[in-house]
Amino acid sequence: MPQLRATSRQKITLTEPIPWWRQDWAFALLLLIFAAIAYLPALNGTPIWDDDAHITRPELQSWDGLAKIWTQPGSTQQYYPFVHTVFWVEHKLWGDTPLGYHLVNLLLHCISALLLLKILRRLEIPGAWLAAAIFGLHPVQVESVAWISELKNTLSGVFYLSSGLIYLEFDRTRKAGLYLAAIALFLLGLLSKTVIATLTAAWLVIFWWKRGKLSFKRDAGPLLPFFILGITAASFTAWVERTLIGAEGSAYEFSFIERVLIAGRVVWFYLGKLFWPLDLIFIYPRWQISQSIWWQYLFPVTLALTLAILVWFSRRRRAPLAGLLFFIGTLVPVLGFLNVYPFRYSFVADHFQYLALLGVVVPVSAGIALMLKHLRSWQRWTGYALCGLLLVAFTLLSHFQSQIYQNVETLWQTTIRKNPTAWMAHNNLGAYLLKKGQLDDAMDHFTKAIEIKPDEASVLDNLGSALLQKGNLDEAILIYQKALELKPAQASIHYNLANALLARGEIDHAIAEYESTLTINPNHTDAQNNLGAVFFQQGKLEQAIDHYLKALEVNPHDVRAEANLAWALATSPQSMIRKKLSVKLAEEANQASGGANPRVLRILAAAYAQNGQFAEAVETGQRAVQLATEQNNFGLADSLRSELDLYRNGQPCLYGK
Repeated sequence: MPQLRATSRQKITLTEPIPWWRQDWAFALLLLIFAAIAYLPALNGTPIWDDDAHITRPELQSWDGLAKIWTQPGSTQQYYPFVHTVFWVEHKLWGDTPLGYHLVNLLLHCISALLLLKILRRLEIPGAWLAAAIFGLHPVQVESVAWISELKNTLSGVFYLSSGLIYLEFDRTRKAGLYLAAIALFLLGLLSKTVIATLTAAWLVIFWWKRGKLSFKRDAGPLLPFFILGITAASFTAWVERTLIGAEGSAYEFSFIERVLIAGRVVWFYLGKLFWPLDLIFIYPRWQISQSIWWQYLFPVTLALTLAILVWFSRRRRAPLAGLLFFIGTLVPVLGFLNVYPFRYSFVADHFQYLALLGVVVPVSAGIALMLKHLRSWQRWTGYALCGLLLVAFTLLSHFQSQIYQNVETLWQTTIRKNPTAWMAHNNLGAYLLKKGQLDDAMDHFTKAIEIKPDEASVLDNLGSALLQKGNLDEAILIYQKALELKPAQASIHYNLANALLARGEIDHAIAEYESTLTINPNHTDAQNNLGAVFFQQGKLEQAIDHYLKALEVNPHDVRAEANLAWALATSPQSMIRKKLSVKLAEEANQASGGANPRVLRILAAAYAQNGQFAEAVETGQRAVQLATEQNNFGLADSLRSELDLYRNGQPCLYGK
């Protein structure tokens, strides 16, 4: 009878319902609510910095563009084709509307937190819910979630964790289907961001922590394909960073000892931001690294001592050492031993530790859970309350941090306030103000950037553009030439110099600079258009048409190239086929511009007239005059009225665009 009662009690215990607050659906709902609060200020944030280079550009929005994303490294800012495929699909769904992109980032981030919860429960690690919540709400994650470009992190994170979850099941069952699924997800993750190549080492650390030793047959052997894929992808990305993105030159020239100094400091920096996530900055100050400064050796030395202590302590508890090894191992790509583009302006960035922080968060959460387990009931509930307060604090800190991602101006002004030495922030804020027409304010920021970093060609390039807009042609040309001395293979500088030379009337020199631009970057559509326009003005019609066609090959939706080509074809002598084609092209360009561009309408009217359709030419020209007048472009309106008189008299217009 006692045994039966015991069995009965066991059955009652096993079938006893789990309280709602401990169920996964409740955790998922609370996580979504808190994450929404944390990231609410950024959800309607406009694109910042290089978001425009990631949100699918017009020349890549077609099916041919999608093929280029996969087959032409350099067609996108970085060769992460699966990320840019997702951007491509997103653009089909909601175009340039920022909200959709932000919601996808947030949703992927929450999915990663839930995947982490599942993994920790499979590994039977205490404090799984706390670790997952900290991962989802910690302020250092804001940069990865609120910045549209960092879809790279949130998407690759989902693949990283889902591959890990499935591999964990494979490790238990050894089913081939699970193994192949884990490899497929890992590959998709590599095509999203190759930093997840560290997953192979992470699993070896986890298996050592669980089992106390590693077996080649059980542990290392099955991971060899993962290792090969990871090394291949990482090597290719390193090549892209150097050759296509520009992660080489004096800014990256460090001795091995200096790179060790950087690595040691990087690890302590990220640990510090995890435990004290205040004063987070979009661009942190770039450290001055020197092997002659004694105190800089303290970072790698203390890190080595910490590892030695944890190795000794691992005889009793392996978790602390495993966690730190995971943390450092996941940071390997950004420790300073490999050149990555952001090292030009800072050795650290919050988004670099998006996954690495798990090596610290998980052991700390487990330690808290184990400590609470051995406390009295009231103490345990006090501990739960303190954990809840910690998560609320993280939510509020993330909320305030996400506010700086609302727009470009807020981002750069906040960065400059916290880090006045951020030449990149001054340069980018200046570029933003330049687009708004605030030339003097823009030049002030360019000047400050040059004071901080006088050898930066991109700043000189922007300053030249400001001078060009102010009409200071001689100064602009001198600045562009100085920028080219620093970076002679920069296509944009050659292009801007060509524009300045053209404005000064130096046609031959301008042509030479446009041609230099296209030698470096044949896909520079603005250079193709401008060079075509110069040849058109010189009467070299076929050469002009050739450059307009090349611009359309790169971007079939280039309204300017389409309109220019339409005008060139319309003025072709004795060619009715070309004249009819010019009407078609001009109509397409007008449709693409929404019928609201008076210059495109002017070309369409001229094409109609050249084709003998004078009634349509008059109607279109009148619409162009109306729009030009509404836009206060009175010079264009006067020219259009003169052309309208020709059309009314049944004469085509012979003026160039």
